[in-house]
Amino acid sequence: MSEQTKEMRMAYVDTLVALAEKNKNIVVLEADLMSCTNTGVFKKAYPDRHINCGIQEANMIGIAAGLSTLGKIPFAASFGCFASRRVFDQFFLSAAYAKLNVKLIGTDPGVTAAFNGGTHMPFEDLALMRVVPGLTVLEPSDPASCAAFVRMMAEEYGCHYLRIPRKPVPYLYSENESFKFGEAKVLKEGKDVCFVALGSLMVNQSLKACEKLSEAGISAGVLDVLSLKPIDCDAILKQAGKVRAIISAENAQIAGGLGAATAEILAEAGCGCKFARIGIRDEFGEVGTQDYLVDRFGLDVDSLVKKAQELLK
Repeated sequence: MSEQTKEMRMAYVDTLVALAEKNKNIVVLEADLMSCTNTGVFKKAYPDRHINCGIQEANMIGIAAGLSTLGKIPFAASFGCFASRRVFDQFFLSAAYAKLNVKLIGTDPGVTAAFNGGTHMPFEDLALMRVVPGLTVLEPSDPASCAAFVRMMAEEYGCHYLRIPRKPVPYLYSENESFKFGEAKVLKEGKDVCFVALGSLMVNQSLKACEKLSEAGISAGVLDVLSLKPIDCDAILKQAGKVRAIISAENAQIAGGLGAATAEILAEAGCGCKFARIGIRDEFGEVGTQDYLVDRFGLDVDSLVKKAQELLK
């Protein structure tokens, strides 16, 4: 894990600014959250390709869909709660069902919404987006993977959902690392247990848990999922064949998200290894610091360590 960090919103915006210099079709849409996603940087560079739709997220999706029919590549961003729950029908029908080229960005996912509280804390967005036919669902784990995914989304025709926190996160990969949709990456190999983790928060928690488990004589590894849909079934099954236990780790509801996807993969393959899920268990969010919420909802390092020890008994 690198000591270097970068805000994920800046990894997103900086990449779009660089892409827009060569690709005149890239446009950015906001629902009056420019200060949160920092797309004012893009507006300053390309004022005629930045649209603040106001606090009307569903309308923003309609505009994005319309722009796509004209050959534009719209990147539409809002808080994850609004980019999933509030616009689900518009995105489902006007973008995905219509097979258009709309890029939807959901920020502040899960407990990273912190002081915005339960109303703005999307625990269910992964489950919602995962069932949209043909939709690519991504959660990069660091600034390098975020930038790479934005570039790839701009190049690939179709609908994508990118889930990112706003705040600084550590680099896990170099800037020239190659990524593919549907390809997970092994960050650490283990012999006893493997954490199948999604997103910056839980990937980094899993890496820290590996260190604590090592002190207890347990060899633990981390598989960075990166792409929930398509998901890398082969990578998960390969790890399941090496270890005694698999633990999924996500900053979201375990129902319908990564935990459900991993369980389906293991069950359909007839895998005999032990399995457990770390994530939100049928609860709404609440107000608090991110550190408090991580502990409150059992996403902390000690919970990961305890779960691994229980499975390996």
